[in-house]
Amino acid sequence: MAQLGKIQSWSHGVMLLLAVAAVLHQSLATVAPLHSDPEKPCRGNYSVINSNGTICLLAQMGLQLNISFTSLSQNKTVKDVVNLQPNVTKSSGSCGTNSASLLLTGEKTNLTFFFTLNVTSSKYHLSGLSLSADWSDMKEPFKAANNSLDYLPGTLGHSYMCRDKQHLDVTPDFAVNTFQLQVQPFGLTGDQFAAAEECQLDEDDMLIPIVVGAALAGLVLIVLVAYLIGRKRSHAGYQTI
Repeated sequence: MAQLGKIQSWSHGVMLLLAVAAVLHQSLATVAPLHSDPEKPCRGNYSVINSNGTICLLAQMGLQLNISFTSLSQNKTVKDVVNLQPNVTKSSGSCGTNSASLLLTGEKTNLTFFFTLNVTSSKYHLSGLSLSADWSDMKEPFKAANNSLDYLPGTLGHSYMCRDKQHLDVTPDFAVNTFQLQVQPFGLTGDQFAAAEECQLDEDDMLIPIVVGAALAGLVLIVLVAYLIGRKRSHAGYQTI
């Protein structure tokens, strides 16, 4: 009976550890937002074709524009978050040896991405973003640009991927949110992305279940060892009697 009690105690301990691990995983993987975000934007497929008719830049992403502007109806500065609609957005741009651009033209909206390649290190990044917009409630057309950015780092011959939401600050009045992004501005062969280099956010998402699993395995091992030690001592006690 004592042995059965020990087994039941060990079983209850393992179940408790499983429950704790589940709560731990939920707390690590889910962070409550400070406020409700607007609906996620649809993912668009964009490309740039060079002078010889081949695709030289590929991009797939959902885009959200965060803009502060003077409202005509409210006569004050307001902040608006607007999704870029792929079905009414056209892509164009240019490709060079160490620079490339992607221009997205929508309804009274022009958004341009500028990429730069370091030929020596074979590394590229998003070096600039510009936006011009003339929406109905704007008191005057909005313009913002920054050519000193360092986002979306990649290696020549690879694409850059980030499934998670990324917030790219451009100016105090303008930022871009990207969702399910994959882009390759250099070293494209054919019309397909090369192997992807994933962003740190995606790697962190993969790391969380690994850490939780390892912690759970360690806790189970500790309980099992404690059970075996207790069982051995119990047998020793029987032999003494």
